[in-house]
Amino acid sequence: MFALLKHAEPADLGDLLRDARVTTMDLVRAVIGQACQRFRSIGQCVRTARIERLIGANAWTEVALALIDLELPQWQVRRIAYDGGEWHCALSRERELPDWLDRSVEARHADLALAILAAFVAAQALVAPSGRPSVPAVPQQANPLYVPVCCDNFA
Repeated sequence: MFALLKHAEPADLGDLLRDARVTTMDLVRAVIGQACQRFRSIGQCVRTARIERLIGANAWTEVALALIDLELPQWQVRRIAYDGGEWHCALSRERELPDWLDRSVEARHADLALAILAAFVAAQALVAPSGRPSVPAVPQQANPLYVPVCCDNFA
């Protein structure tokens, strides 16, 4: 099963979390490998060591919350609720805003840790840099009919 996790696409990570029944070490490693950019950073060694200890202790809910703290420092858990046999988790940047004003990311699953990890992966997808530049591209070839005109008044 780990071979399947290793080759999963980032878009498939959400499907993988949704289809899982329980949280496993392989699943958490797949999330860390595909969705976490700061995890292997040199400056984060204390925080990553804590996450590694939590993984070793199989404390999956704490691992999910620690990953949110490490990778998405601007995001916070807005709501965790259990309803109808499923855990609902909502992450938000502005927790103090009313629900109708806030753009939160929500996920649900029968397992609490998987619900939090699914919301984490969805938030990471929103924050991930897109392939488009922030400044629009300028055409490299000028129009052949374009003729520059000097309109300064030197009088």
